[in-house]
Amino acid sequence: MSPAAPAGAGAAPSAAASPSSSGSALADRLRAQPKLPLIVGGAAIVAAAAAFMLWSRGPDYGVLYTNVSDRDGGAIIASLQQMNVPYKFTQGGSAILVASDKVPELRLKLAAQGLPKGGGVGFELLDNQKFGTSHFAEQVNYQRGLEGELARSIESIGSVETARVHLALPKPSLFVRDQKKPSASVVLSLHRGRSIDEGQVSAIVHMVSSSVPELNAKSVTVVDQNGNLLSAANAGARGLDVSQLKYAQEIEQGYIRRIEAILQPILGASNVRAQVAAEIDFSVVERTEESYSPNQAPRAPAIRSQTSSESLQQGATPPGGVPGALSNQPPQTPSAPITAPGTPPAPNAPNAAAAPGAAAATAATALTGPGSSRKDVTTNYELDRSIRHVQQAAGGVKRLSVAVVVNHRDAPDASGKLAPRALTPAEVEEIRNLVKEAMGFSQDRGDSLNVVNTAFARDAGEASGPELPFWRDPANLGLAKTAGQYLLIALLALFAWFSVLRPLLRRHLGPPPEAAPAAAAAPVSTGDAAEDEAIAARENARLREVERQKADLDYVHQTADQDPRLVATLLKHWMNS
Repeated sequence: MSPAAPAGAGAAPSAAASPSSSGSALADRLRAQPKLPLIVGGAAIVAAAAAFMLWSRGPDYGVLYTNVSDRDGGAIIASLQQMNVPYKFTQGGSAILVASDKVPELRLKLAAQGLPKGGGVGFELLDNQKFGTSHFAEQVNYQRGLEGELARSIESIGSVETARVHLALPKPSLFVRDQKKPSASVVLSLHRGRSIDEGQVSAIVHMVSSSVPELNAKSVTVVDQNGNLLSAANAGARGLDVSQLKYAQEIEQGYIRRIEAILQPILGASNVRAQVAAEIDFSVVERTEESYSPNQAPRAPAIRSQTSSESLQQGATPPGGVPGALSNQPPQTPSAPITAPGTPPAPNAPNAAAAPGAAAATAATALTGPGSSRKDVTTNYELDRSIRHVQQAAGGVKRLSVAVVVNHRDAPDASGKLAPRALTPAEVEEIRNLVKEAMGFSQDRGDSLNVVNTAFARDAGEASGPELPFWRDPANLGLAKTAGQYLLIALLALFAWFSVLRPLLRRHLGPPPEAAPAAAAAPVSTGDAAEDEAIAARENARLREVERQKADLDYVHQTADQDPRLVATLLKHWMNS
């Protein structure tokens, strides 16, 4: 009698009697037709070769235009469709592709049609002027062309996608009080993810102001597509200028670097901190002086011009006496008595002894007569003249305020250990002198300097003690735990593959067992009934075992197809045990 099959083994075939899974059916079909994989592989190779041939015969596409506007793109596509030219777009539609050998020809044909227009027109508006065009139309076309050319120039900047320029050009006037200055506005549309810096905005402003006569840079306004004001047109009214603030920061940072560079070799890089507040004078002063000073004593005065006038009058008696008729008449000629030599004077003549002298004076007067003289002299001297024209540039330093903090210096104490110690007044004074020389201290300018020696506060990591080794660092420990988890998962996956899944796949998809020879199916009779019965029993038991294993495999496959979570739980239980 054949041994009874176990209960579990008997239940498995009954459960596996349902239709087999698709994987076992495919494996059975492949085993039944060994040439089927070769046929499928050959067909795949032939299909790949045909696809390669078709791809090699197809046109090699090249870029016709990139970053075209929607309006220009539609016009270009319409023209290509009219010319029956195949085209395609790149991902996102940012470029139009055509056959590489036709790119130059198509560009020339589209250029003859005025494509792409680029979103604006330039001075080509003036190429086809109609006869009899009014002066107003000419001015409008000129302004449109100038705006288009400026927009094209601005669009050549890498971060600018499109640009629009609006010019306000007033009419010229003969009267100065009626003259108005032009102004301009620029609207920028930037590429997605791009930005424009202050230098590029300043360059756009100066380019526009230089392209229009009498246009001031302050009259140019630049706005982006989000409505943000990019130009500093109103900086002068509020007294704010980003470039001036940046210049002041650069000056302060320069002084800080100079101070720290001279103190760090002495005190250490982490033992000195400096801050500088600079007061910058951004006013532009233009002054003209003309001064006169008197001649200095050591130098002889230089005569510039001299005028002299002299008059002399003699022989006329000046009028005198009481006003009246007699005083207005000329006096008579005086006469003196003739006295012979040797004749004594009369007894009643006074001053007889002075008679000879009086007679001589009277004779001289008679000969010369009364007279008057006048002399006028005018002398002009050169004066010192000094003319000075001074133009003071903006950006001068008016005043500096410097604060320097110095850490305590480590010095050995009585026990020989290093301990922080305050600097001596002489050392602090040396540091102050070094800082003064580095900053260019000026008392006349009103500079101020403050040097403080104090102990620096230590961070939490420094106060806790020496630096931890890398294997005890919490950050490294967390990183190691994460790496260990991923490594453990990888090892479990490898174990499941080599221990469970791979043997099952080999057993299921392996080559079919060789057919038992007919002699095995029909055992050879040995002539002994007991021995023949034992051989038949063993053969039946082996066949039942094979059937049971096959039924178990079918049951496993069916269970895995119906409930994969159960199989995963079973594998996890096996790996944990």
